[in-house]
Amino acid sequence: MSRRTALRRLAAHEGRWLISLGRWVARQRIGVAPGDLALGYAAAQGALVYGLTFVCVVETVGVSVLLAGLPGVHAVMLVIDVYTVLTILGFQAAAVTRPHVLAADTLWLRDGARREIRIPLERIAAVRYDLRFVGATEKDGDDGVVELRVGGQTSVTVELSEPVVAVRLLGKRETVRTVRFHADDARAAVAALRARLTEAGGGAAPETGRAAAPETGGAAVRQG
Repeated sequence: MSRRTALRRLAAHEGRWLISLGRWVARQRIGVAPGDLALGYAAAQGALVYGLTFVCVVETVGVSVLLAGLPGVHAVMLVIDVYTVLTILGFQAAAVTRPHVLAADTLWLRDGARREIRIPLERIAAVRYDLRFVGATEKDGDDGVVELRVGGQTSVTVELSEPVVAVRLLGKRETVRTVRFHADDARAAVAALRARLTEAGGGAAPETGRAAAPETGGAAVRQG
């Protein structure tokens, strides 16, 4: 990928989270049409985001006091600090305003403003509650498994009968055969998805009680 393309995609990402801030204030969700079911996932990271925001605000005030006698440097640092606070809040705003969406024929999974995966319901072979905690240094995308983590965890696993192609933030394309994502109410999300699959005439069969088998990328905690 060229540097220009990468910069353009980063600028588009910047615009998305800035828009999300405005939508968050207005209590609006993006991409949720009438009849669609929004599956929120932002709650798991809320405490961390708001705690980090508080620390940054305190740091901004402290730096402003220390640099009061250097107006030029103070102005530069103030801009940087304010932008940092907005970036952190934009991260949360994007997650709140861009939930996962269960439509009539598609499961639309999103990772804030960074990436999204659209899965036709007809390609879903199985869906189950599957709580996993994943190390921050572990990478997803290996062997067709993608993890959309929130707070270092995923809670729903979707297995596909046919792969789909997902595009990362900087344009890297990957073939996806299994997706693990988080939902605030994971069991309700699984139930809703199974019901929608039944309505669509397809079918992920219930997998209640299936034994958990730890895999690379995280330890299975429980399933149902």
